[in-house]
Amino acid sequence: MADPLIVANCSGFYGDRLSAAREMVDDGPIHALTGDWLAELTMLILARTQAKRPGGGYARTFVTQMEHVMGTCLDNGIKVVSNAGGLDPEGCADAVRQVADKLGLAPKIAYVQGDDLIGRLPELVAAGHDFANIDTGEPIGDDLDHYTTANAYLGCWGIVEALNRGADIVVTGRVTDAAVVAGPAAWHHGWKRDDWDAIAGAIVAGHVIECGAQATGGNYSFFNELSGMGYVGFPIAEIEADGSSVITKHEGTGGGVTVGTVTSQLLYEIGPPAYANPDVISRFDTIELDEIGADRVRISGTRGEPAPPNLKVAMNSIGGYRNSVSIGLTGLDIEAKAALVEEAFWRSCPYAPSDFAQVSSHVVRTDKENPGSNEEAVASWRITVKDPDERKVGRAFTNAGTEIALASIPGFFGLSGGPRGGGSYGVYRPALIPSDLVPQEVVVGDQRTAVDNTPTSILDAPVAAVVPSLPSLPTGPTLQAPLGAIAGARSGDKGGNANLGLFTRSPEAYVWLADFLTVRRFKALMTEAASLEVDRFDLPNIWSLNFVIHGLLEEGVAASTRQDPQAKALGEYLRAKVVDIPAALLA
Repeated sequence: MADPLIVANCSGFYGDRLSAAREMVDDGPIHALTGDWLAELTMLILARTQAKRPGGGYARTFVTQMEHVMGTCLDNGIKVVSNAGGLDPEGCADAVRQVADKLGLAPKIAYVQGDDLIGRLPELVAAGHDFANIDTGEPIGDDLDHYTTANAYLGCWGIVEALNRGADIVVTGRVTDAAVVAGPAAWHHGWKRDDWDAIAGAIVAGHVIECGAQATGGNYSFFNELSGMGYVGFPIAEIEADGSSVITKHEGTGGGVTVGTVTSQLLYEIGPPAYANPDVISRFDTIELDEIGADRVRISGTRGEPAPPNLKVAMNSIGGYRNSVSIGLTGLDIEAKAALVEEAFWRSCPYAPSDFAQVSSHVVRTDKENPGSNEEAVASWRITVKDPDERKVGRAFTNAGTEIALASIPGFFGLSGGPRGGGSYGVYRPALIPSDLVPQEVVVGDQRTAVDNTPTSILDAPVAAVVPSLPSLPTGPTLQAPLGAIAGARSGDKGGNANLGLFTRSPEAYVWLADFLTVRRFKALMTEAASLEVDRFDLPNIWSLNFVIHGLLEEGVAASTRQDPQAKALGEYLRAKVVDIPAALLA
């Protein structure tokens, strides 16, 4: 059996800490350096950059990091795997090659492509693939020109092929976040495609470390229990031959690795416990977690099932234009002031609400009774409009907020600056395409190799969820306390949907939470979700619940009109709700 593969993460998003690559390479022994640069929104950003500047379709920060660490990685045999190629893996690989030439180094650089379907859309639609929206069922139709990106989520086997061909650095386009970790693990351990449990375990490890410091205390509900949070270390996964792993970090770095930090990240941006990937379905309801030492959490027991026959496709289109106006509401009579501002605004605006494709207005009550400062007396009224006509949402719209400044409420002041033009926004569409229609192409030097994505076999028997022995429902007197007194949370975006995972740190607390937080009560506590479809998924094996709120983010992050368009704070909002909790749990 091969020794564990030590995989370090150095990026959780495009814009993450630039020094992380050097820190992970220099601060301790590792075998592979990986990172995630892509998100649904990032693909749209890269498309806009590429349209303005040819050759701008990849994450340039990765190239900068390679300049920092390439020599050390080659000296120590550290493989580098990155999805920073974005919309232009070849261009990213060329940029890395230029860095190597500048440094006098000669790494073998590979790139993996095949995910980009934007040029193939007409032929695929003509062949009968309707790219129906996964969430709404709506087919794509014939108007394809306004789509700017269409990328299938590829798996790990193109990366494995590149490493088998001796690549030192592998650059990919849109692979899944966890694939950049599972690929080196499958290569190192020599796994076959039907080693479902091992691959599933590596996918879980990859899911934990792919968001960088979120696994080591970043974005963690109980952050005040950890030390060194001002500069958190990045995570490491030690992946064993059976797919089990140990999540850790370099010694002496800030933050911490605990069952809590790992559980929190396991819940990030997932749906059902059967977590589908191009290579395997990882059953999150079979995971076992054990804290085996300081900053060392073992993940074991993960079972896997064959991947589904389709790949997910992330598509972005230009949805139109939008603009917003925000006005401060101060002191007394906040609701009456908001009503007057809205009436005056529309009387001043040359358009009526019905003239716009979408109008949303909100009163945000951040004001306090008997305020201790001017800022504590302020709430806000915000209105956002969307329309295909750029002129409607431009200065004619924002001028209306300026014109009423001396003719409406007392204490009027703007929060959004002066009149300005509107901006375009993107609309996200998740769809499916049969795996066999999207082969991966691996390019190493002058050699090009096609790698099939089609799942190779079926499972003999279905995998059963792990249901641990749990205590009885706590009884006795209750006290009013924030839900966060006994539960942590992690939330995020899934296209137009949001997920919110809650985890507890004792089986007694989980039993109470699972009984208390029904979908009905969840909607009552979170009024934004009251009229939306909400799914609840139970994960008793890690004392957690996961909720998916459909449509909360409208047409995706780029189109959302919420103050928190990526739902990052949704979990902390729910934790602040005061409810009746058994006193025994609070003790």
